[in-house]
Amino acid sequence: MIRNVLFTAWTGLALAAVAQEPAAPPPAPAEKKRFEFKSGDRLVLLGSTVLEREQRYASFEPSLALALGETKVSVRNLAWSGDTVFGHARSYFGPPKEGLERLEKHLELLKPTVVLLCYGSEMGFDRLNGLPDFLTAYRNLLELIRRKAPGVRLIIASPPPLETLPPPLPDQTDANKALASFRDALRKFAAAQNAFFVDWFELMGGVPKPGVSPAPLTENGVHYSPTGYDKLSQKLLEGLGLQAPQVTAAELEPLRREVLQKDELFFNRWRPQNETYLFGFRKHEQGQNAREIPMFDPLIQQADTKIQELKAALLDARKRL
Repeated sequence: MIRNVLFTAWTGLALAAVAQEPAAPPPAPAEKKRFEFKSGDRLVLLGSTVLEREQRYASFEPSLALALGETKVSVRNLAWSGDTVFGHARSYFGPPKEGLERLEKHLELLKPTVVLLCYGSEMGFDRLNGLPDFLTAYRNLLELIRRKAPGVRLIIASPPPLETLPPPLPDQTDANKALASFRDALRKFAAAQNAFFVDWFELMGGVPKPGVSPAPLTENGVHYSPTGYDKLSQKLLEGLGLQAPQVTAAELEPLRREVLQKDELFFNRWRPQNETYLFGFRKHEQGQNAREIPMFDPLIQQADTKIQELKAALLDARKRL
């Protein structure tokens, strides 16, 4: 009897203690494994060197087109070598604010529905110095994009790893450790911004083993080679939850050439070499030629159509094998 009373009392106290404990926070939502593209999406690539140089090789867009099948997505590369979330490289002769204002105009022109961003490679060399300011500027950049493209869906990719090549090139071990920590911060940042996150760093192998890279994918430890871009594109697709059908290089070449041509046309459209004469402080000399720049638009649209036609033909040929 006494034992039952004591047990009942102890149980009541235990339940009361549990009731007084703060409720456990709800589990964080799991990261989405696949990014859903919609037919008609306008994808803009925004970042620094690793994305800008993609237009030299046209590795990503042909693979993306094939992976999406009948879904039609156009791609425009607005990346700029050496650029930062502050807009440094885009600013030309003025302050970073000028670079962001230039970006605003390009976003208004393109009206993207999806933006894929890759910023922060410099964090490896800076050893994460200035990370709070970087993330604040990144958040401001995303707000700018959302203002200019309401409803846009965002993809944030972490910078891929660096490589250690033979001397006199530097050992990148410490830089890669910093990039790994930066990737962790960027993952949390992307979740807070409701952006799809691609761990490009880990997909490309993560922190490399100590010593010289046995099979380099870069030219100098930093800038990726054509072979490197093939792997970058494959892993970026994987990070997006997509997979392109297997095709030979010869089968892919017509599509790749068309993408290269489209990218060149678009580059000349948004970043003409004589921009200072066309739109800047020397436009009084040749500004009358600025009217020719929009003439690139129908040529770019024709290239988009051709890309979709070549993709459809290639996919159809694969089905008949």
